[in-house]
Amino acid sequence: MNNAQFRVYLVDDDAGVRTALSRVISIAGYDVQTFADAEAFLDQHDPEAPGCAVVDLSLPGKDGFEVQAAMASCGRPVVFLTGQGTIQTGVRAIKAGAVDFLEKPIEAATLLTTIEKARQVDCQSRSLLNERREFQERIERLTPRERQVLYKVAEGRLNKQIAGDLGTVEKTIKVHRARMMEKMGVRTVADLVRVVERFHQ
Repeated sequence: MNNAQFRVYLVDDDAGVRTALSRVISIAGYDVQTFADAEAFLDQHDPEAPGCAVVDLSLPGKDGFEVQAAMASCGRPVVFLTGQGTIQTGVRAIKAGAVDFLEKPIEAATLLTTIEKARQVDCQSRSLLNERREFQERIERLTPRERQVLYKVAEGRLNKQIAGDLGTVEKTIKVHRARMMEKMGVRTVADLVRVVERFHQ
């Protein structure tokens, strides 16, 4: 992915800061969109587009932490800006998952390094989200019986035990199991267990 494919949402109520930082970000080749408040950003941002939010902590209306909470559902990485930061707010931001907590005035190199870090976080997050969606799509292709067999196999139950649990014969379970494994795109029980443990909620 080149810089132009990564969108930086800059949210700051200071017009001077928006102008200065958006210029730095644009010169680096990123697609940048600016907003004066959280409400406008939340209304217009595209959760499907790769990108990060660079957000002033103290905003009129919803503050930076509320923006961060809203971004959690789509895995959007957040970088905080502040002109009056404290250790406590910085720690809170990082614990809540912020990529970084930058104090104004911000050096261009520091900002761009942090955006690059956010891009890596976004890439990993989107990859995981896509894998999770794929897992869910495969689960939905299973018949109700195949789904029962899947979770029994993932628990370590043998075909004979599963047959007893479900009130059927072992031969039938073998058929369901083979179809289930094929639909899930896995070849071994170990692979199945790993994917179920990773994505099943």
